[in-house]
Amino acid sequence: MTLTVNGREVELAEGSTLLDAVRAAGAQVPTLCHHPRLPSHAVCRMCLVEVKGRTRPQAACVTPARTGDVVDTDSDALRAFREANAQWLLARHPNDCMRCEVSGSCALQNLIHEHQWQERWEKVPIGSPQHPEHRLHDHTSPGIWMDFSKCIECGLCVEACGEHGQQQFVIGFAERGAERQPVTVFDQDLADTSCISCGQCTLVCPVGALIEAPHWHEVLNRLDARRDVAVVQVAPATRIAISEEFGMPAGTISTGRMINALRALGFDYVFDTNFAADLTIMEEASELLGRLQNPSELPLFTSCCPGWVNWVEINRPDLLPHLSSTKSPQQMHGALSKRAAFARSLGPEFAEGRREPYVVSVMPCTAKKDEALRPGQRGDVDRVLTTRELARMIRARGIAFNALPEEGVFDNPLGASTGAAQIFGSSGGVMEAMLRTALHMAGNDQAGALEWTRLRGVDRAIKTAEIPGLGRVAICNGIASAQQLLQTDDWRQEFIAIEVMACVGGCLGGGGEPKSMDPLVLEKRMKAVYAIDQKAPRRRSFENPQVQALYASELGEPNSDEARRLLHTSYAPRHSRRDFPMRFLDCVDRRDGSGATRLLHPDAVWETAGPFGELRGATAIQACINLQLPPRQSGPSYARLRMQPSNDPDDLSIIAPNGERCRFEIELDTLLDAGQSKTVIRRLVRVVQAETQ
Repeated sequence: MTLTVNGREVELAEGSTLLDAVRAAGAQVPTLCHHPRLPSHAVCRMCLVEVKGRTRPQAACVTPARTGDVVDTDSDALRAFREANAQWLLARHPNDCMRCEVSGSCALQNLIHEHQWQERWEKVPIGSPQHPEHRLHDHTSPGIWMDFSKCIECGLCVEACGEHGQQQFVIGFAERGAERQPVTVFDQDLADTSCISCGQCTLVCPVGALIEAPHWHEVLNRLDARRDVAVVQVAPATRIAISEEFGMPAGTISTGRMINALRALGFDYVFDTNFAADLTIMEEASELLGRLQNPSELPLFTSCCPGWVNWVEINRPDLLPHLSSTKSPQQMHGALSKRAAFARSLGPEFAEGRREPYVVSVMPCTAKKDEALRPGQRGDVDRVLTTRELARMIRARGIAFNALPEEGVFDNPLGASTGAAQIFGSSGGVMEAMLRTALHMAGNDQAGALEWTRLRGVDRAIKTAEIPGLGRVAICNGIASAQQLLQTDDWRQEFIAIEVMACVGGCLGGGGEPKSMDPLVLEKRMKAVYAIDQKAPRRRSFENPQVQALYASELGEPNSDEARRLLHTSYAPRHSRRDFPMRFLDCVDRRDGSGATRLLHPDAVWETAGPFGELRGATAIQACINLQLPPRQSGPSYARLRMQPSNDPDDLSIIAPNGERCRFEIELDTLLDAGQSKTVIRRLVRVVQAETQ
């Protein structure tokens, strides 16, 4: 169809909107509530245009274009309305730009700055005085911060979390009119909801109402002090998406520029998370082949996506026996950076446990911040930065990213990788990488092609493939697709392995990636991922010579005792009898008495069955952890208490660092804390068992 925009004739496909027509003409209208991958509801009204023959302005984002339409975007009346509308938003918005995390990339800030609109009305606080339970600020989540005083009520976060997005329904609207605001379900702390920390709400928020928990300030301060041996690892998706933060076309590969920028920021070692992705495949492929010998343990679900793991622990703990026990590449790399040969190579202080490197990861994902704090893994990665946060650091130090050379190489021994590791960043990539190695381990190299293209793509869907000699596998692109698959029990008999990525597109669409209004951005990023794989000299994880050397020198073989100590983990249903001792013992391991206290009833009792006897009261337990236990060792000397692997949520068996086995008995209670009920430990009893490992 043909129509006219500001005197320019444009041609459009049927079904296009007036906003499509405006952009086809090269014109611009502001939008604050529109996102190309979510439904538009015309909330902000900033995109109103005039159409000849219609008595009122039309919202361009939702109005279908018609053949013969004559559209004007910049009449005096429209400009005056947009200014007044923006001034109303300013009246409800805090003047916090100097401290705001999204300053410089805020849609409202950019619009006000571009047009130089002034404040016109007195400030009108957001929210409802009649309902103070609708809180505006919440920093309880380790991955996502909320500041709804900055909300412009566009509704994009509600859509991203709701029916047309992740289908988690953690955020919704309360109240009407001027008091309308987004809230968490039942006004709970975000940390207490069923939020999986995927961060899709932060990805679509046009202002600073929802952001990733910011860690880059602390990391920059640590780098500036130059007191630490600073180590950074970077995920496969970051080397592509970081380009967009500096104005390059989507899909531009900037591996070398990113390496050079990280060195300029002050990191002593720049490693590649892809090394650990190859290691993950070695462990996971071996685990799959082992489970094939016992069909009751099939299918194997991948476990590298922390948003997916969170969803299982919160919503479907019955699936935990099917989750691979392998840590994610981020956590494997962190463990190897602090607890293995690399740390020992840094000198006697590190080898003897008196110091450890400061380990940072750069991830496309907000849930990785959550994952780094999981019991039994906390401390292996000190801080997690999103791709957006790394860009802020680079800009803060005035590094001309675009001018940096693309030639740059990762440090070794934790920097070598294969093409299989690179495709981890895209939906379907983990499964494809695992199949390349699993077929080899099964002695079936010729059974299938190197590339399993049926498992690729960015559309939210379930994809399947039949793997000769192994069985049928499935891909769930997005947590909503996984929920669809799990509606029946057919998956139990149909598949041997299932990959789930919580975000559509996989890590390429992660909640920490650059915000983009390009509807094809995921396709462009994915094309770049597979281009790196195709050019890689080695494309299967078992071909990585550094991985081979690590097994030869330290790990022995996949799924060995040493590999399981460093590279595997365990799970527990949230707030279960197994979950609480895991979290408590993690605090004990780290000598975090205050953290342990938050898990305890004020009158809690801990029967240690050791030299400390029976400890009564949270205060006494905290003092014991902080003052009476031997100081925590660092680096390779740091040894954790481990939960005995078990499919029973009530199995509280523990393996001590010296191999001693014991079990716990636990009594839970409920407290009322700030108007909300809270489960806590009332009594914890350690029972020593006779047998030793």
